[in-house]
Amino acid sequence: MAMLLIDIGNTRIKWARLDNGRLGVRRAAAHAGWHVEDYARRVIGAARGVERVLVASVAGGKVDRALATAARRVGIKAQFVSVPRHAGGVTVGYHEPWRLGVDRFVAAVGAHHLFKGVPVWAVGVGTAMTLDLIAADGRHKGGVIVPAPALMVDTLLTRTSGIRRRARGGVSQAKGLLARSTRAAIRQGARFAAAALVDRAVAEAEELIGKRPFVVVTGGESAAVRSLLKSPAAGVPDLILKGLAVLAQQLPPPRARRR
Repeated sequence: MAMLLIDIGNTRIKWARLDNGRLGVRRAAAHAGWHVEDYARRVIGAARGVERVLVASVAGGKVDRALATAARRVGIKAQFVSVPRHAGGVTVGYHEPWRLGVDRFVAAVGAHHLFKGVPVWAVGVGTAMTLDLIAADGRHKGGVIVPAPALMVDTLLTRTSGIRRRARGGVSQAKGLLARSTRAAIRQGARFAAAALVDRAVAEAEELIGKRPFVVVTGGESAAVRSLLKSPAAGVPDLILKGLAVLAQQLPPPRARRR
């Protein structure tokens, strides 16, 4: 069965076909300002012949409704993943599973299946930066949420006066932690802070579960954060799509409406 897998974040949408268990080419775009016609033409229409659409979305009801309407135009009911207690080999550790973001859950499933038999930190670097610890047996031990580097930078530039003024112009790049302009100091400070949190999380997890977990990083700024890590890590840009591919084999398709 040909399927279309869709990952909708706060700012970007990613999608890929799944044919006979094989994930196709990943596509991505910023979806701000999109309407039903945009989803129909750019996402649904670009995947002709699919029989099922599986979606992980944290973008909110308006975006979800637009995508669902676009899918209905070609006779498909979009299936939105929710967070259960157990699925895809992962057992959610939250007291109330639904309170765990679906993007975090699906990323955890993807990381657990990509790196079988070892504990992992699934780290998503989007608008927020999320960290979820998955034990080798698939038990979700809990997680952390902090502002991602871009949001840290944006907060400093919008909630301060002196820093914002001094950050206009100037060199934006730096090779290490110590920068020689306010603009570079903000960027490097945010990225190093994010990396330091991940390294601290690895150390904390090792004390908790008795084994050093592997770090799996995904999201828009994942490469910048991963380059600063001291802990062993891998970057997987389409981690959520890979998690959806796992769930697609296990979740039953939506029931057809009775006429």
